Amino acid sequence: MACCGNQIDKSEYLEYNYDKGDKHQPPPRIRANGEKYIDTFNEQPWAFSFGTGEEKGIWMNSGDQAGSIMASLVWLLMSYSAVTVTLLAVTEGIPPILGMIYTVLCCMALASHAKTSLTDPGSVPRAAVPQEEQRRESPSHSMCGQCQTFKPPMSHHCRICNRCVSRMDHHCPWMNNCVGAANLKHFILFLLYTWTCAAYSLTIFGWNYFFCADDDCTFHVLVIHLVRAMTFLCIGAFLFTSSMLMNVTYGLMTGIGTIDRLKKKATNTMSQSDEEPIALKDVFGIAGYHTWLLPIDPVFEDYDRVMGFSTPQRLVREQQFMEQVAENGQGGR
Repeated sequence: MACCGNQIDKSEYLEYNYDKGDKHQPPPRIRANGEKYIDTFNEQPWAFSFGTGEEKGIWMNSGDQAGSIMASLVWLLMSYSAVTVTLLAVTEGIPPILGMIYTVLCCMALASHAKTSLTDPGSVPRAAVPQEEQRRESPSHSMCGQCQTFKPPMSHHCRICNRCVSRMDHHCPWMNNCVGAANLKHFILFLLYTWTCAAYSLTIFGWNYFFCADDDCTFHVLVIHLVRAMTFLCIGAFLFTSSMLMNVTYGLMTGIGTIDRLKKKATNTMSQSDEEPIALKDVFGIAGYHTWLLPIDPVFEDYDRVMGFSTPQRLVREQQFMEQVAENGQGGR
């Protein structure tokens, strides 16, 4: 969908016909404020296959060779840094507890990287339909010319993943995946843990080099070259993740993703933006603050609202649930 302030091609509009035969098709019952329910139905395919298509059971972008190499390089460099710090602890260059802490941080960063790479970023299915609120606001909606499906607001079509992604921020080659509404939490955690690893190791190396003059602070001769190479690696990682964290923070505060921001700057329409800030619960979920720092999938308060679309199957389940609630309420009177 075009950005706010840009013109939308009329050929990309998708008209909805609410007439079914000679009878008007009634809209589904809308949940009142405060009404909630948990949809535990699993609509994901059970096939043991890798890819980005709807029929694939495991989300993995295997078509981009450059992205696969860059994502593997992340694991190689993080493993290298963990081995280097472990050798420092083994050779008594640093206390063992410091090596353990760094290893835990590396494991959390790699776990977040794996979740970002292997999590569906919020791909729009072919059966996607607008939410009832979107239907009331506008009788027509944008559609993707390539997917030929409904295109939610702030979504974009990724030519690498070949899917439309809800609230797509950008396609990250280091993740070999898009960063969207469903895996933004994991991407932020990867940046945080990688930034912490870089700052932590640079602090240890800086303390050893500038402030410690004891013989106990001298690194083993075989580890010195590894530490020197790791120092340059950590400086680059620190600067890069700092820049990305500021970029993500700006996106959360303004509600404008990286792609939309670049489009608005190119057309000089940033001043016309009316997007709302993204709430943290729409990124980290409502399962509890203790889950925010864990690379586990968030539980959203309203999944359809976060993704910007619904599906007829889910609306049918919601309608059946509401009818059952109404029957139980009448039966209890």
